[in-house]
Amino acid sequence: MRKVRYIRCQRLLAMMLFLMAGLQQGHAQEMLLKKAVDSLQTVVDKNLPDSVKAIINDSTITDEELMKNINKEVSLLVDSTLKNQTQPAKDWSTWRPDPKRALWLALVIPGGGQIYNRKYWKLPIVYGGFIGCLYAMNWNNTMYKDYSQAYLDLTDNDPGTQSYNQFLHLGAKINDSNKSRYVDVFKKRKDRFRRWRDLSFFILVGVYALSVIDAYVDAELSVFDISKDLSLKVEPTVINNHSSNNLLDASSVGLQCSLNF
Repeated sequence: MRKVRYIRCQRLLAMMLFLMAGLQQGHAQEMLLKKAVDSLQTVVDKNLPDSVKAIINDSTITDEELMKNINKEVSLLVDSTLKNQTQPAKDWSTWRPDPKRALWLALVIPGGGQIYNRKYWKLPIVYGGFIGCLYAMNWNNTMYKDYSQAYLDLTDNDPGTQSYNQFLHLGAKINDSNKSRYVDVFKKRKDRFRRWRDLSFFILVGVYALSVIDAYVDAELSVFDISKDLSLKVEPTVINNHSSNNLLDASSVGLQCSLNF
């Protein structure tokens, strides 16, 4: 009776340990279950804790109490095993950015690629370029609107509209003798500020494109292997010209470049 109980407990413990190991490694195939249980019986028999052996050999307890105590001991054993399995810490010194992820982050979020690549020192340059271009766009657009309104007020022949006076020097006045000159000045200035506003927009797009390209290239170069064999050597050499019949022109002095990689 004791031997039969011991064999039953062996099989139960082996199956429980196998199933718990399967929870950590994934779903095991059904064909491997029988082989694993048979092999684990030997392992369990050799490595069975003394506390579990004492419970199995105790003939005074019932089968129900036996199963309950075995489950308790196995749970404690598994818990202690899981606690000892520490997950290895990620080595950030060997981390390399993904170029595609850096590209998409830079496209969606301005400066996101630089943050992902951990090149934080580039952020003031990127955001400074964006802020500078936006400020230039806003200021040039404001000046363009003001000079456009002044130009319209000057050419509408309406004495009630004189917004152009804010651009005149102190004491200066517009009359028939100098009106044509001021009309030409205001027209040139409003066109100038319009061009500068449009130019600021294109520069903003250029800064955005450069930030995206920089993020992608930086991520690509992070995995570029530069070994000691990569070198460029420049040295003087004599170049032989075999096609020349003149002995004086048969050779010449030049520079030779050699790249080792």
